[in-house]
Amino acid sequence: MPLNFRTYHELTDPDRSGLPEQIGAQRRRVAERVAGVRQVVAVLSGKGGVGKSYVTAGLSRAVARRGRPVGVLDADLNGPTAPRLLHLPVARCTLRGDAIEPVVNAEGVKCFSMGLLVEDGRPLAFRGPEAESHVWRGALEAAALREFLADVAWGPLDLLLVDLPPGIQRFQELADLLPAPPAVLVVTIPTPESADAVRRALRAVHDRGAPCLGVIENMTGGPFAGDAGDSLAREFDTPLLARLPFHPGVHAWDALAQRLGSAS
Repeated sequence: MPLNFRTYHELTDPDRSGLPEQIGAQRRRVAERVAGVRQVVAVLSGKGGVGKSYVTAGLSRAVARRGRPVGVLDADLNGPTAPRLLHLPVARCTLRGDAIEPVVNAEGVKCFSMGLLVEDGRPLAFRGPEAESHVWRGALEAAALREFLADVAWGPLDLLLVDLPPGIQRFQELADLLPAPPAVLVVTIPTPESADAVRRALRAVHDRGAPCLGVIENMTGGPFAGDAGDSLAREFDTPLLARLPFHPGVHAWDALAQRLGSAS
């Protein structure tokens, strides 16, 4: 299903002059779509390779097992993995009226991802002038996130987990789109290098006024040495919600879901 995002370069004069109104209208649509969501939680990290998407998927499945309606928005447009991690079959998105229906896995987790729109193994490609791609690609990715939030009919949910790509840019865009900054879960691995990257992300979250629900230390007990989870929790006065081994079992995910319920 191709998405028709236009670059500013392609807009006609009337469109350009009305751009603020268009963005305002889209934000109102976002507010309407998430009105039935009790809590939006951004899952982020300052770096890649910490298993953030894996944690998002495992946590969402545990929340669903507890009987709570939950959704996952995969906001990593260039490396979408949520459909595979949630064991979703290859499926076309269903349009119903003016909305896109999320795909639902066997446990009841609702999901929407660029991985459901792009052919398996194909890179995400936006149409536009190649010479200016470094200028407009970021704007189009932000527009895609707006479309995902404004056009997907999530319905009533206790929790919508937004799996963000590495870094802080997509979090800033998400906070701009929502009526209030989302709560945050931060994923790290034990190493001091990961702690440094996550620390910068947490400071940006703090500056934005977003509540941090806690830190999850992933891939413990393996080759990665350090105490990033403890040190970040102390520094930012936030709970260390879980230490997850390389292959956490069902009980580990269920315990994390229970602690998240207490923290949120």
